[in-house]
Amino acid sequence: MSSILGTSPAVDSPDGNGKKGRPTSEADPQSGEPAQRPSRVMLAFRAFMRDRMAAVAAVILLLTIAVAIFAPVLSPDDPTIGDSGRRLEGIGTEGHVLGLDGQGRDILSRLIWGTRYSLSVAVFPVLVVLPVALLIGLVAGYAKGRVGETLMRLLDVLFAFPLVLLAIALAAVLGAGLGNVMLAISISLIPYMARVAYTSTVQESSREYIEAARAGGARTPEILFKELLPNVVSPLVVYATTLCGLMVVLAAGLSFLGVGIIPPTPDWGIMTADGAGVLLEGYAHVATIPGLAILVVALSFNLLGDGVRDALDPRKQTT
Repeated sequence: MSSILGTSPAVDSPDGNGKKGRPTSEADPQSGEPAQRPSRVMLAFRAFMRDRMAAVAAVILLLTIAVAIFAPVLSPDDPTIGDSGRRLEGIGTEGHVLGLDGQGRDILSRLIWGTRYSLSVAVFPVLVVLPVALLIGLVAGYAKGRVGETLMRLLDVLFAFPLVLLAIALAAVLGAGLGNVMLAISISLIPYMARVAYTSTVQESSREYIEAARAGGARTPEILFKELLPNVVSPLVVYATTLCGLMVVLAAGLSFLGVGIIPPTPDWGIMTADGAGVLLEGYAHVATIPGLAILVVALSFNLLGDGVRDALDPRKQTT
């Protein structure tokens, strides 16, 4: 039990007088006092920072979030209003750093506002589904029997469909629009995230510290939320972080197919679709700029997920 909770067992050891007492920590060579071992949070942070790619990805995502929050301040022009007399102007045009699209709208302004919409569609459903999937996985994985089997068999009906195809089908049924896209993505995520929580719960339920909690008279809610939850939530958070990258691509794909956010709302998928029509006419920047934004943000989420996974691995949490 103590090894799982990250504490050292109280083992008697001889001291300088030959008597037995508590084990001592390593001494500080300068002061001679016992050195304090860094907390698990600090060890995880150090392990994360050692992964340079993950650290860079975190900085990129923080900057992306800042752009989304301060879009009204950062945007130089209205992203939905264009100048019909100035269409498809290239990068470096005076007053328009990234040029103009096919309707004379400032690409930089649409890219900035698109950050807000694209991140919302990608991240918000993951955050909403995470606690729902965690609860389903905990209950189904710990209860097992009829309750667990019934819950998981119901989710397996949705799990049988690939995530992308399920999201496209739901978005087509619900109709285009920001709210409907978020709902379609949220429903599609539930079986996948619940399966991760369920698998982790089943694995943890057979460990000794759970048996010790049962033998100690702990009630089911205490076991679920005090013992299992801290150990199940870590792999689910790592999986959810990686999923955010996939959702950025999926949300853009839905808009590209016309079943996502409705134009002229600035969205990276809509911007890519607008640029696809003029791609072969020598105006590649209209489509490639939002495409690069999708690629960089999606890749950053994946690298961040890898970094979080390694940071939570006790084998890599060295002082």
